[in-house]
Amino acid sequence: MDERTLSRLLDDVAAGRASVDEALEGLRDLPYESVPGARVDHHRELRTGQPEAVYGPGKTPAQVADVARALASRSAGAVLVTRAAPEQAEAVLEAVPGARYDERSGLVLVKRAGAGAPPGEVAVVSAGTSDQPVAEEAALTIEASGCAALRIGDVGVAGVHRVLEHRGDFERVDCVVVVAGMEGALPSVIAGLTSTPVVAVPTSVGYGASFEGLAALLGMLSSCAPGVAVVNIDNGFGAAQVALRIVRALRRAEA
Repeated sequence: MDERTLSRLLDDVAAGRASVDEALEGLRDLPYESVPGARVDHHRELRTGQPEAVYGPGKTPAQVADVARALASRSAGAVLVTRAAPEQAEAVLEAVPGARYDERSGLVLVKRAGAGAPPGEVAVVSAGTSDQPVAEEAALTIEASGCAALRIGDVGVAGVHRVLEHRGDFERVDCVVVVAGMEGALPSVIAGLTSTPVVAVPTSVGYGASFEGLAALLGMLSSCAPGVAVVNIDNGFGAAQVALRIVRALRRAEA
């Protein structure tokens, strides 16, 4: 349930196209809906503009499918399952016709955002090919929510000349999501090239002293280029949500 859907429901009541009882039925599960093993937060989309996402790890395939089905039936925004195992994805694909699974990123696109999603474009930049699963999680989340995702891959600082040709792209888009492992230097480089907001995603790519992404995380948090926002290790979904909020704020400012 989002603002547009709620407004239409109230307009229908005011115009006599729907009864009060019909409106109450439509709002009955607005705060949350109980499904086996979970309480689905349908009110989150109204509060934040983004529907609840389903985090796969720790849930049974049936639980993931039940929550995904409940969200898809009511949400106007994109419905996603993150870090889904193949058996979880299979259960969702059976429960929700039209759902799609990207095996490399582990993202299940249950439902795309409906009409009215704010337009915009976000560049998703990955330092190396090994970072692309996390970058693809971010790109697919952005696209599912109604924005365009410009994928720029394999432009890490080991060959920094590769990223310089994209400076015009960075200035043109609304936000840049930068995904990098190892020492995590790429977000600092890009933030030093553009005034566009930069959201940095450390990945767990790297040898032993990388400590499964901790070195990249600390490097990004210690960026000498000001204005870099950093999300958690391997959190492409979270970076996409930050970028989408930036896009929505820009569209509101332009309205």
